[in-house]
Amino acid sequence: MTTTGEVRTEAGTGPLWWGRWRSALLDVSLAAVSAVECALEGIQFSRDAGLPVPVGTVFGLFAGVTLLLRRRWPIAVVLVGIAITPAQMGFLMGVVGLYTLAASELPRRMIGALSGMSFVGMFIVTYVRAHQGVVQGDLAIAGGFIPFLSVTTALGTTAPPVLFGLYIGARRRLMESLRERADSLERELMLLAERAEERAEWARNEERTRIAREMHDVVAHRVSLMVVHAAALQAVARKDPEKAVKNAALVGDMGRQALTELRQMLGVLRSGEGIAERPARADVPLAAVGAAAAAAASRAAEDPADGPSLAELAELVGQSAAAGMVVHLSVEGEARPYAPQVEQTAYRVVQEALTNVHKHAAGAKTHVRLAHRSAEIAMQVENEPPPEPGSARAARLPSGGNGLVGMKERVSALGGVFVSGPTDAGGFRVSAVIPAGAA
Repeated sequence: MTTTGEVRTEAGTGPLWWGRWRSALLDVSLAAVSAVECALEGIQFSRDAGLPVPVGTVFGLFAGVTLLLRRRWPIAVVLVGIAITPAQMGFLMGVVGLYTLAASELPRRMIGALSGMSFVGMFIVTYVRAHQGVVQGDLAIAGGFIPFLSVTTALGTTAPPVLFGLYIGARRRLMESLRERADSLERELMLLAERAEERAEWARNEERTRIAREMHDVVAHRVSLMVVHAAALQAVARKDPEKAVKNAALVGDMGRQALTELRQMLGVLRSGEGIAERPARADVPLAAVGAAAAAAASRAAEDPADGPSLAELAELVGQSAAAGMVVHLSVEGEARPYAPQVEQTAYRVVQEALTNVHKHAAGAKTHVRLAHRSAEIAMQVENEPPPEPGSARAARLPSGGNGLVGMKERVSALGGVFVSGPTDAGGFRVSAVIPAGAA
């Protein structure tokens, strides 16, 4: 079957090889008109050929009905039209057949060859009939006018349907190409929307993970120190009231610091509420939502005021020392500013390591080392075995088991290396190296 883009797009909705019922009705009507035309012309053909009139009529009916196959076999219809041209039959069949042939997807060479055959056939028949008419006296025209009449008639019956068919075929193919392109663009947009939704979900997950790490660091460290000071306050409340007052003041300071850091994180969450509400609006594209969510997470992570820096490391160590820990801080190399993410990550690693010492090795001597190198910054927190086994259980400090995981995630996100594990002496060591240019 030779078909066009329109028929192929709507194939299967009509009977047999027709794409639509409307197309089938049109072809049946054209075939009926062509059959009547050929039957009437078959009467004159039978008289000229000396055949019985019923033979010419039946021949014309069968020839005209072949127009019903023009969409499935346009070549056959054109060939039948060329074959009955000498009998001066099938004018409608020839015109409609050439149009269908030109509008189909057959090679241009085949269309040109069949059109040329139809032109030559019509030219010969017209020339012979005109010459016979002049000889017999039926036509009162000059003999030199016969070729011009023949060419004009042949062109008039072949050129218009062929040119119109070529135009309709090209237009249908163009429309099909545009539909395919529109479908492709729609699929791409759907894919982009899905990817945007995935990016938005990824950004939300990343932000939740980051906030969870920040809250773990803030709550775990500050509250651990508060518990240690509260235990010390309980032990010395009656024996040394002055020291008890000092410990109570430290507990208050640490509580205020924890509240301040929690307010900062809650402020970041509140600033993203407007973005979180946007997906409920139908006029906001998913790509915009994904980009907004990712940008919000990026801004929250890159905000220098969202976390501590290395300048506060000495204060952090001092807080642990005030809680009774024997801790030494050593700094190597020349201190210089780093990206906020680098300083915050380095600070949080040391903070979490000190928190673990409070939880699992209370009273153990601890060494904090910070090294500023040319291309990286390194930190190490190592504690010796606790002087009294079971002291961590006595402090009743719970552990969620997420501290080391969170530190490793922080360092790995910046392209650094994180290592932790027990030492040969029975203590524990946490080491991390972060590229100086990480962001």
